[in-house]
Amino acid sequence: MERRQRGVSAGLLLLLYQISQVGLQNIPCVTLGVLVLNIFLFLNPVRPLSEVCLSVNEAVHRKNWQRLLLAPFHHADDWHLYYNMISMLWKGIMLERKLKSIWFAYIIAVFSLLIGVVYMVLELLLVIILDDPSYEMNCGVGFSGVLFALKVLNNHYNPGRVSSVLGLPISSKYACWVELVAIHLISPGTSFAGHLAGILVGLMYTMGPLKKIMQACAAGISFFTEPNRPRDYYSDFGGGTHNNERRPYGFWFPPEHSEEDIRRQRLPNVCRGSSCLLGKAQYQDADFGLGVLGPS
Repeated sequence: MERRQRGVSAGLLLLLYQISQVGLQNIPCVTLGVLVLNIFLFLNPVRPLSEVCLSVNEAVHRKNWQRLLLAPFHHADDWHLYYNMISMLWKGIMLERKLKSIWFAYIIAVFSLLIGVVYMVLELLLVIILDDPSYEMNCGVGFSGVLFALKVLNNHYNPGRVSSVLGLPISSKYACWVELVAIHLISPGTSFAGHLAGILVGLMYTMGPLKKIMQACAAGISFFTEPNRPRDYYSDFGGGTHNNERRPYGFWFPPEHSEEDIRRQRLPNVCRGSSCLLGKAQYQDADFGLGVLGPS
């Protein structure tokens, strides 16, 4: 394990500030654990990014399967980490209380692995369809594939909400697909296949057999089973049925705004010059930080 050599990381400092504003006592344990793990591996990466990123060439041809475990929890830079972890903070708070911590941890573990597998399948399909072997070399890192899957779950458990994508109100039912396209128009260097893999795994859970398979695998362990009808601890978040008052964990979602709008409003202008332009462009949604490192 090597320690990352760098100066002051504005993205990391801003992330720690945002976490402090929420309060450690208000962050569910699994969500907090994921945040800590990603921050720790950012500061102390197991290996250089070129040796942990996931690609068909490395994982399949060279049998480096450990990259399935390492790639989701490593990030290319501090802003990559910031956007992904802020998104994880919001989604984790909303989903972990609903699904219970043990099941949520189970979901994170399964999604982290399965999204990597689906990502490689998609890249292989591109190789076959486009007859372009360069797709085998695309090497991705970051947690955003898991975040896209969690977004699908969040929209499933909180239907009828409206998200803002590039300032346009989009039904949560279609928001993931619109964001998938919008993100890659804004930032072409991100991994389209990685984000699409996250959406597909999320749909496999909400509409396909994945949830039942996970329940079957966990059968017999009573505390490890998802409740049949999980209590909606956050039904008042943005539902428009309550008075304008502060909600648990210091977050307030006005009915006319989505969580993405609130995140954008809370982001202070801490950057200057070209880095500020990059931050503004990327902050259209925090779920697109799966970086593509290119051929390895």
